Amino acid sequence: GSNSNRRYVKDDCIYVQCAINVLLGEPKDAAAAGVAAAPNAVASVPSSDLHQQFGELLRSEKGTDITFLVAGEPVAAHRSVLAARSPVFMAEFFGDMKEKASLCVEINDMEVEVFRAMLHYVYTDTAPELDQEGEQATLMAQHLLEAADRYGLERLKRICVDKVYTDISVDTVATTLALAEQHGCSELKSRCMKFILATPENLQAVAATEGYKHLEASCPSVLTELLKLMVKGNK
Repeated sequence: GSNSNRRYVKDDCIYVQCAINVLLGEPKDAAAAGVAAAPNAVASVPSSDLHQQFGELLRSEKGTDITFLVAGEPVAAHRSVLAARSPVFMAEFFGDMKEKASLCVEINDMEVEVFRAMLHYVYTDTAPELDQEGEQATLMAQHLLEAADRYGLERLKRICVDKVYTDISVDTVATTLALAEQHGCSELKSRCMKFILATPENLQAVAATEGYKHLEASCPSVLTELLKLMVKGNK
């Protein structure tokens, strides 16, 4: 061929240069149009209301299959929910313990308000009673700490530990120290002892409280530890 044709042929191959134009069609529906217009847009997702739904389940008592007699007052609940949240309830209701087949369980060593607050936490993962200020909230935290330890509710136990330490005072520290000793809260125990021994005035004021008398009667070994720390600190 001519020189003009040979420039398109090389090594027995023909080189063809072309341009391709792509035409996008219209979206098939409005939803597709929205995605095409705003590919990074994210639909708004409602916040979780699981705790509210389970709270309503507890409040309504629909489908309950276990009744607790707490200090003589009936409190209805759902065994499956309790067992899912507490290893102790799991053993009681679905293990080899005696309450397995029982539809009624008596509890005589806990106040009904404390038991109800614990159940509310089991169903909703919240403890609104501990969001309050004052002596009543601290007292509830102390009682709930005992209940949480009894039923293996470790997160609730941690919440109660934080609450009683935040509200610690001369009037409450001895009782809190006894709780810490009895329920294996080593960090809380250490903090209480440091608070008591912070000043001679603190020790003297705490020793005059009813909580200190309870500490003497229930945990005498803790007083020995306090004495050793006090002697060590005075050296």
